[in-house]
Amino acid sequence: MTSPEDRAPPSHEELARAAQELRSALDRLLRRIRIEAADHGLSLSQSSLLKRLDREGPAAPAALARAELVRPQSMLATVNALQTEGLVVRRPHPTDGRQVLIALTEKGRTRLRQRGELREDAMVRLMAERLTPAEQHALSESVELLRRLGED
Repeated sequence: MTSPEDRAPPSHEELARAAQELRSALDRLLRRIRIEAADHGLSLSQSSLLKRLDREGPAAPAALARAELVRPQSMLATVNALQTEGLVVRRPHPTDGRQVLIALTEKGRTRLRQRGELREDAMVRLMAERLTPAEQHALSESVELLRRLGED
């Protein structure tokens, strides 16, 4: 019997087919997790903005609009809605008194953490319900491969 290391590398066509199937499977999985862990209190644009503020820190509304590829008026509507819920706050810019910075509040951080936990719980539930123990082990072992594909 030959081991996987003894086999010839896949052809370009085989890799392309696998890449297409992987992308499609990941798209469906992410959609399923979003449905399972739906956070009905946040729109996609609100959620995206909270994640950006958590990753990158406070920013001016115009910079956020550029980064999120939306009009400044749309960004202000998103910021206003999040501020009303206490998830973000406006702070004076430290060097330019004419500007404000939008910052994530502790309540906003908590909401993001809870949202992440909901998604993780949904993934665990799907793995436990739909995969055999052997498949769960195989999936766990493949995580490192997927991580390497996503590295910079």
